[in-house]
Amino acid sequence: MDTIDVERILALDPFREMDRDRFPTSLSLTGIIRNDMRIVKCQDGDIVMREGDYGNSAFLVVKGQVRVILRPGLPETMLGRAPSQKKSLMQAVAQLWRNPSYPEVRGTYSGGESKGTASRAGADQQARIFLQDVPAVLDQHRTATLVAGDMFGEIAALGRTQRTASVISDGSSELLEIRWQGLRDIRRRVDDFREHVDQLYRERSLASHLRATPMFQHLDEAAIARIAAETLFETYGDFDWHTQYQRDRDESFNHRLAGEPVIVAEGDYPDGLLLVRAGFARVSQSVNNGHRTIRYIGRGAVFGMAEIVHNWSEYTGKAGVAGEGEAGGLPAKTLHATLRALGYVDILRVPTAVIEELVLPTLSGEALAEYGRLDERPDEAKASEGNETGVDRLVEPGMLEFLVEHRYINGTATMLMDLDRCVRCDECVVACARAHDNNPRFNRHGRRHDHYMVANACMHCMDPVCMIGCPTGAIYRSSPGGQVVINDMTCIGCATCANSCPYDNIRMVEVRDGTGAFIRDTVTNAPIVKASKCDLCIDQPGGPACQRACPHDALKRVDMQDLSDLGRWLNR
Repeated sequence: MDTIDVERILALDPFREMDRDRFPTSLSLTGIIRNDMRIVKCQDGDIVMREGDYGNSAFLVVKGQVRVILRPGLPETMLGRAPSQKKSLMQAVAQLWRNPSYPEVRGTYSGGESKGTASRAGADQQARIFLQDVPAVLDQHRTATLVAGDMFGEIAALGRTQRTASVISDGSSELLEIRWQGLRDIRRRVDDFREHVDQLYRERSLASHLRATPMFQHLDEAAIARIAAETLFETYGDFDWHTQYQRDRDESFNHRLAGEPVIVAEGDYPDGLLLVRAGFARVSQSVNNGHRTIRYIGRGAVFGMAEIVHNWSEYTGKAGVAGEGEAGGLPAKTLHATLRALGYVDILRVPTAVIEELVLPTLSGEALAEYGRLDERPDEAKASEGNETGVDRLVEPGMLEFLVEHRYINGTATMLMDLDRCVRCDECVVACARAHDNNPRFNRHGRRHDHYMVANACMHCMDPVCMIGCPTGAIYRSSPGGQVVINDMTCIGCATCANSCPYDNIRMVEVRDGTGAFIRDTVTNAPIVKASKCDLCIDQPGGPACQRACPHDALKRVDMQDLSDLGRWLNR
């Protein structure tokens, strides 16, 4: 933004009330506004953000108004997404002889208008998707109106969670888009702003997050409200973790470990129960002069419960729970491991005193014993009779380090190949090609550990950074199974997704017509380019064709949050 725009923004609420002396010279409020914000001018019906998208920006209404589409929301097709429909058995078989002979063949494009939406260039020359019949949409859906001074999208931007609603411009409007970096820097230095954002999260999301955590599900509304009021919000690491990962992925282990912020350290007193709201964290223990990774945790995980249960049971005389002994007869148990941010992690810290007052007294002895084993070390887990994490379920330390170091833990469908069993028959590649118009959507090569390889195929990540910044919503998470897919009709070939993917699993391809000729832009005459990647055979009746086709059980699509399943496959 130029100087006039910056001064204009500084005159608006909430910026005019901010004390500029709270910001250092190297990171002034003026600099944050200039570098991390921009003015977006929208026309009537422009889609500002879509329900289900991942974004890294919040918006402040400067002029005009916008409408928030309340549930059930807009149909998927109006958001630039393709309907999910599986092929019938006959259609799947017919692919064997109906697939085109040329690579990347597409049908005739209709110009983008379909299902009530169309595209146009905004005042900033960026592509905008807009609703063609706004009055009809507003008549058919419940909406809430936001006017000048209202902010929206800040919760998803700070936590990199999915947008919970779609927002459209109601008439001409002017919005201030604030990148997450600007939100973070202002939130650190302006108490009123931080309290406002935190209160919005407590009201809109925190109670739901707590109720989804098993140990809180039985509590009443008053207890949940009390816990929500006492919960602290903490953020560690770099929100743009994929950029740092791509820079450092060939560095030494010690270099990368030193760059991971420590959340809590082994030997610390457990002063709070840690809930992971977003991102990933490494759990490690000291071994000689270094650290060994014993596991990793992601969204929805908890850390520190076992130690809290142990200390409470000891000091309140609850014998037989998480370590028997006389009341107060043992020193307080400290944390058994160090927790580090893997790239980026958002933490909710519930103070120990609150857990001891509101949660532990309401749990049964069986539940306390179960929660007391949550943070067992692998060697302890082996000795637990009947424990599902027994010796035949463990992932050996080298493999675990490999998966963590290269961030493959992000995948919900990581393609893992056992090269001792693989005979290089290429049946997986052939099956993939047949399921995708004779165009394979993965490359049978990738990083290796021992005799295992992670192939270059979309992993359908828990934190899909490829989805951030797509101007048309063409890349999205499918509703039925959570697969990350691309709508070919609304993809404009900007390569934002391909450049963002830290695993190099999205390719840009030049598309052809049925005769094999490149389809060209009518203005520039350049070949039209589309983003292409694995869609996990979302339209195939049998699921991923690559895995089904392997005759030697050498290939598996693995959800990296299910370590038991991974361990069973590795140790089969």
